[in-house]
Amino acid sequence: MECKQNANTKTCNCTYAGCPRRGICCDCLSYHLAKRQLPACCFSADAERTYDRSFAHFARQVNDGQR
Repeated sequence: MECKQNANTKTCNCTYAGCPRRGICCDCLSYHLAKRQLPACCFSADAERTYDRSFAHFARQVNDGQR
């Protein structure tokens, strides 16, 4: 499968500009899951800016109706 990095980068909401995985979704997902986290695209823009990508933070967003 061909990576669609250029297209993915246009919609990536990660605010860490220097991220080497930006737009490479499979690498991003693998990286964050290994750290017991979710990638930026799972969070709202406001929540992503906190850099708290934990499962607990995601669950709080879901419970609060934000996701």
